[in-house]
Amino acid sequence: MSFTYKYPRPALTVDVVVFKKTSYSNQILLIERLFPPFEHCWAFPGGFVNENELLNDAANRELFEETGLKNINLRQFYTFDAIDRDPRHRTISVVYIGKLTDEQPIAAGDDAANAVWFDLNTLPPLAFDHGLILQKILAEKQAENN
Repeated sequence: MSFTYKYPRPALTVDVVVFKKTSYSNQILLIERLFPPFEHCWAFPGGFVNENELLNDAANRELFEETGLKNINLRQFYTFDAIDRDPRHRTISVVYIGKLTDEQPIAAGDDAANAVWFDLNTLPPLAFDHGLILQKILAEKQAENN
């Protein structure tokens, strides 16, 4: 006999923000979403945490599935829990940050139509609340440098 809860429960996701520094710019990795919501919009790699999966493992899995990147040192940054951050349902996301330090190629996979490095100064509009997430990350980086 399976047990069901009387009350709805939020979904748990991870989002991964990967930076890369080149000789001419600071870049960030984005994926083009293949499916709704925000189909064909740009977002951070990420997705739902599996039932028997640790958060760090989910972040590494989603990053690899959607971009082909692996062995990136990820650190947990912040948990975003705005009530309406996902139009499908209540979703809480744990955001991870990493930096590409080698020359790994990227390749879109899974539910990503494309994976592209964007200059931080010329970003497209971002899906979900990813623009707010990036603002918080950049504000923290700036505060660390002051």
